[in-house]
Amino acid sequence: MAAADPASLSDRTRARLIGIAGIVIILLSAGAALLPFAERISGSRIIGSLLVLAGIFEMLAGTLRRRVRLEAMLAGAVTTLAGLLFILNPTLNLLPTVYVIVGWLLIRGAILLVASKEAGGSVRMWTSLSAAMDILLAIFLILGLHIATFVIALFGDTPPLIASFAWVLALSFVVTGTLLLEVASCEREAAAA
Repeated sequence: MAAADPASLSDRTRARLIGIAGIVIILLSAGAALLPFAERISGSRIIGSLLVLAGIFEMLAGTLRRRVRLEAMLAGAVTTLAGLLFILNPTLNLLPTVYVIVGWLLIRGAILLVASKEAGGSVRMWTSLSAAMDILLAIFLILGLHIATFVIALFGDTPPLIASFAWVLALSFVVTGTLLLEVASCEREAAAA
């Protein structure tokens, strides 16, 4: 997906590119949900890579948005930054992993909450849902409700980092991808009008 001047693209092309970004992020969520099946992988590098990819696609889709462009790009940048923290510092000596994930979820949730106030129609609802999902997941992690227990019960012995965050990423990515698909749908409707 090439970054182009959004003003030079037709509504239909913009919708198609935003839809592709949404589909890619949903596919990344499936990859995150299936991480517990992976054996002997560097959990921090894989989680970081998923975050970086999702962030890049979210930023690219954000450049194509008519409304809340800056907020959408900022949410993608925060996701990319969280991923880079995992990749560049795989042992996360500076910050415990849960703080990185909680920080990412809270900051991204706050950005999306602000964006939801400026979005319109069904995009407002999906932006609010995405913000709520990220904030709720952060609260679960803060309260110590271990998703890892559920993941280990389903998949058996799993590297702790992956067990802790695979489904957190998956849930956040699903809602983000669905939000982008709704934005794409609205762009297609604008093109047809």
